[in-house]
Amino acid sequence: VQLQASGGGLVQAGGSLRLSCARSGRTGSNYGMGWFRQAPGKGREFVAVINWSGTNTYYTDSVKGRFTISRDNAKNTVYLQMNSLKPEDTAVYYCAARSGSYLSTWGSEYDYWGQGTQVTVSS
Repeated sequence: VQLQASGGGLVQAGGSLRLSCARSGRTGSNYGMGWFRQAPGKGREFVAVINWSGTNTYYTDSVKGRFTISRDNAKNTVYLQMNSLKPEDTAVYYCAARSGSYLSTWGSEYDYWGQGTQVTVSS
């Protein structure tokens, strides 16, 4: 399984970005998909997760009400719509995939990772 994240960029505080994560390779397995981020000098942080069917989602408290995770299985793509961005959202954002239906917030439980896309929010 290969994951390709895209959609990052520079945006002013209060603006929006939509990240995409395209999955290729092994098919026929149900993958939960997560987004994580890592700010300079900090550890990796869970952001959001969605199950295979898209019926269940979970967010870290700091992004609830501002970020929305969704997926289009026909396109093998997961999205992270980020609204009302804040400077503290600045980080490299990574998508990750894990098999099974459990909504995990732990990066160590994910099997595959994308390369990351930079999001920079200016004040």
